[in-house]
Amino acid sequence: MGKHGKLHEEKVSKHNKAKKKKNKGLTKGKAKLHLQTSKQSTPNSDKIQNDNGNQNKTPVSNSNQKKGRPYTLSVAVPGSILNNAQSPELRTYLAGQIARALVIFQVDEVVIFDESGKTISEDTGEFTGITRKDNDPNKVLANILQYLECPQYLRKYFFPKHPDLRYAGLLNPLNSMHHMLIDEDVPYREGVTLDRPTGKKGSLANCGMRKEVRIDRQLQPGLRITVKLDSSRTSESKTYNGTVVSVNTPRMDAGMYWGYRVRIARSLGAAIAECPYEDGYDLSIGTSDGGDSVEELKLSSFKHILIAFGGLSGLEAALESDESLRITDIRSLFDHYVNTCPSQGSRIIRTEEAMLISLAALRPKIIAAANVNESKMN
Repeated sequence: MGKHGKLHEEKVSKHNKAKKKKNKGLTKGKAKLHLQTSKQSTPNSDKIQNDNGNQNKTPVSNSNQKKGRPYTLSVAVPGSILNNAQSPELRTYLAGQIARALVIFQVDEVVIFDESGKTISEDTGEFTGITRKDNDPNKVLANILQYLECPQYLRKYFFPKHPDLRYAGLLNPLNSMHHMLIDEDVPYREGVTLDRPTGKKGSLANCGMRKEVRIDRQLQPGLRITVKLDSSRTSESKTYNGTVVSVNTPRMDAGMYWGYRVRIARSLGAAIAECPYEDGYDLSIGTSDGGDSVEELKLSSFKHILIAFGGLSGLEAALESDESLRITDIRSLFDHYVNTCPSQGSRIIRTEEAMLISLAALRPKIIAAANVNESKMN
């Protein structure tokens, strides 16, 4: 009998025994957060604390989800929503609510657009970290969202003290899957390259473990990287070994949610047109109380989906202020224009509330469309 046959026989024996027992009883330069390391990644894609009050904790490891997730989910939201908060504390808390919604529903990209259309081009594109104090709500929201997305053991490397982050420590932790505990046994980790000689090829990285990780590439210090750890790790070794991979690898290969990245757009039209993915967003959804009922919505197969939310005056106001768009009907800007909360009891649903309602209502439809697409590919 071969080795495989012995292993199978042992598993069957253990299973039968188990049945018997059961019957018995930053700085700007450093803050380019993800490094491009794979051709599979998109052009712009490369770049923990315990919550004792949370009674419904989800394990950080995603062992139940074995297959990868090939599609991406993006959300567009205006930074002006922070203007509705009357104090820095409330603005920070509102941003924290947005961040929690993004992580709960596994959003891969958040696009913060200026619904007034006044943002200058130098301030747009993938957000690369804190620079100076600024009263621009788009940058304030981007600062807080990016800070919360970063694993806690890496924040000291990328986020210096800043007025926008003064109250960020009071926010509820995201408890995202890539926010690892120090002794957590997982195949992937986020890390930062260290300015320390290795004596051999490669570099050393801090991945939030008790030992540093020796990676397979020699990289400049201060880069945030995604590392796949070698499975053979011993307590005797001075360092662990790992391989630098694309930030998309945990999602595509293991189905693990790996945080969101932040992009700033000068307008609603730019949020859609300046998509970082090679083929753009192949499915877009606008949300409004004037849209069609979400119950009637049927989604086609897609690779990259974008869901857009308006501010206090809705997406219509963002369309009116966008000089680059030559259309007058907001519906023609999206593939679908839906009302995710028909017969609402309040006159106005706040944007942070609309995000939770809409993402919850759309999630089963998104998963169903993604499964159909996967079946066609197989």
